[in-house]
Amino acid sequence: GAEHTRFSHSVGAMYLMVQALDVLKNKQENITEKEYNATLQAILLHDSGHSPFSHCLESFFFKESHEDISVCFMKELGVDIMVVDIFNNNYKKHFLHQLVSSQVDVDRLDYLTRDSFFTGVSEGVIGTERILKMFSVKNDELVIDEKGIYSIEKFIISRRLMYWQVYMHKTVVGADCLLRKILFRARSLAMNNLLNTQNFPISEHIYYFLKNGVRSISDKEALNHYVLLDDTDIWSCVKIWSCHNDLILSYLSTNLMNRNIGKVVIENSPFNQEKIEQKHKKTIERYSNKFKINDTDIIQYFTHTDELHNKAYSFNDQKINILFKNGEVKEIYNASDQLDEKFLAKEIKKYYYFEI
Repeated sequence: GAEHTRFSHSVGAMYLMVQALDVLKNKQENITEKEYNATLQAILLHDSGHSPFSHCLESFFFKESHEDISVCFMKELGVDIMVVDIFNNNYKKHFLHQLVSSQVDVDRLDYLTRDSFFTGVSEGVIGTERILKMFSVKNDELVIDEKGIYSIEKFIISRRLMYWQVYMHKTVVGADCLLRKILFRARSLAMNNLLNTQNFPISEHIYYFLKNGVRSISDKEALNHYVLLDDTDIWSCVKIWSCHNDLILSYLSTNLMNRNIGKVVIENSPFNQEKIEQKHKKTIERYSNKFKINDTDIIQYFTHTDELHNKAYSFNDQKINILFKNGEVKEIYNASDQLDEKFLAKEIKKYYYFEI
């Protein structure tokens, strides 16, 4: 039952941005009215390029990232160039971009709090208000006042826990896999003229991407279709396809409608080829007689293997720096007595096998 929309998240992130900018202005940081408004616009529009179902279908519509698409939409809306520059980290005041996108930005502060609330996962509760009050700027870099170090430690640990308990939970992984399988099957049928909008009428906007495949943002027609897509288009397709004469598409769609999202096995080490082949064999035995389809299609649409990655901190990203009273600035792992470099650098990797 946990859910939130990109709209509510974007408005929430902008609300936090107002607080962050006010904190910095109260600390005598020079932020003009134009910069203030441009930064608010940048965070309000930061996720406008997301596809329906967000990260799940990110690579289904365009080759480029949702950030690149967001920039396209910003320009189409005619926002001031300062908004785009702040978003792309091309503006002279670097800390304004860090408020929008860094390892402790208002985007993360909003979605961690929001998702923790809706899921009831208390480990995701962070001291958002405390962290915002601890924001400062030193040498054009966003820093955290020394008093806020414990809140930042909790923020980093909470983010790691939320990824394993919510974002990479096996139920979420299974639902993502099933939805992607449905759309890949629909695309395959559309490209082979086996899926049309006459007998099974669906949104022309989703059909464009089924028929034409992954597009580039240079395709203006694709962008015009994309901007009119939302989750409702996908759900309506799934309902319609549940009655389609293609057995694979109808079976997968019916399962998603009924919340039968299949089984996901997550392990700490990679599945060896022999184990995968054994699982494939069982799946083929289960479906080959039922649907009279070839083994390749069974493996392609009814199973999936992949990796899950989670890292508490990235040393290649915008650093989280702590500002001490004497003016010294230290990166979090040097300032914290809880989080050392080894802990922060460790990437946890898990492996999963999905079958419907």
